[in-house]
Amino acid sequence: MLMVEVIEKKRDGGILTTEEIQFFIKGYTRGEIPDYQASALLMAILLRGMAAHEIRDLTLAMAHSGESLDLKDVASLVVDKHSTGGVGDKVSLVSGPVAAAAGLPVGKMSGRGLGFSGGTLDKLESIPGFRVDLSVTEFKEQLREIGLVISGQSANLAPADGKLYALRDVTGTVPSLPLIVSSIMSKKIASGADAIVLDVKVGSGAFMKTLADAQVLAEKMVHIGQEVGREVTALISDMNQPLGCAVGNALEVCEALQTLQGGGPRDFREHCLVVAGEMLLLGGKVADAAAGKALAAETIASGRAWEKFRQMVAAQGGELRFVDEPELFPPARFVKEIHSTQAGYLARVQTAQIGMAVVGLGGGREKKSDTIDHAVGLEMLVEVGEQVEVGETLFIIHANDEEAQEIAVRRILGALHFSAEQVEPLPLFYQRIQ
Repeated sequence: MLMVEVIEKKRDGGILTTEEIQFFIKGYTRGEIPDYQASALLMAILLRGMAAHEIRDLTLAMAHSGESLDLKDVASLVVDKHSTGGVGDKVSLVSGPVAAAAGLPVGKMSGRGLGFSGGTLDKLESIPGFRVDLSVTEFKEQLREIGLVISGQSANLAPADGKLYALRDVTGTVPSLPLIVSSIMSKKIASGADAIVLDVKVGSGAFMKTLADAQVLAEKMVHIGQEVGREVTALISDMNQPLGCAVGNALEVCEALQTLQGGGPRDFREHCLVVAGEMLLLGGKVADAAAGKALAAETIASGRAWEKFRQMVAAQGGELRFVDEPELFPPARFVKEIHSTQAGYLARVQTAQIGMAVVGLGGGREKKSDTIDHAVGLEMLVEVGEQVEVGETLFIIHANDEEAQEIAVRRILGALHFSAEQVEPLPLFYQRIQ
């Protein structure tokens, strides 16, 4: 089999066989197929698309390109949750401990942030000492002992995805739906979870800008998961404004801690309860989503979710005093309230611009080699649909560089659009797909 023939076949709109897809993935993972040929095939896939069974074959080939984590010796059923990424999305820090506190083993291999989408690992590393580089043995031992672990992905799990993602990032092929589906699901299949809740974000701060695109992505991921024997549910949720108030690593951890103790912003708390309720439903702990949400709320009210988070932090080397006393997190040098110069209703937010403003402060990455400043970020104090008066605080900016702070302030103000007419609040969720 020749790689050029595989490229030409897809270029001309052909359907690739299972063998052709496996040939490509195995050859590229081993370094036998060069980047320039892999790039050509990725572009052909972007332009020509893939049939459902091609996406399945690509996903499985990527999932089996390295080790696969078998968790059956740890628990009969392990649940995971994955978000397609957003601004202020710290849901895993709450939903994971909540589900685990209700007796459902939660094993999550997570990623780092790139662009405007913050990464769960970066947030957790705000806690001094917290380790995200667990070995497979450590991952399984912690899952067995406390029922909750959030760690980085092993380099040996789905290595084809890591190589292909790096190539997609520099060849303009990131938006390809088949490549997005196979990237996400190959990692989830390889990491061993039996049940997966997918939080598919849609809107100005998400990769999927329209509800129709988000529905297609969700349906394809659910279908792939079910085809390979996983229980999968997708929730399509709003990302037309930041989730919660905090955007920025340590700030988001503090907001998650507030929520685990029964506080936190209303929208973020509700979002976490819905996602955790779905995890409990998939895990067989409850009969329906409403019962799952009620059980999730009870684990927070009882303090069990808070204690489960503390157990995870201690097990992974984090300093618990920062969890118990969040005021110990090092503050940014420059903290400034920004007030509204006009009255009206917040009508629209260019959410990706909010995320990129935090990246500009040092709270995110424009390229993988960038370092993270955990202290910087912002607290958004108004929501779409809320009435604002002149002089009211819109947001609080946290920065370690005054010039970067001023640039971020201008960018954020430019992302907020007001109306004299009343505006409806945004929904948290649009659809559930199973």
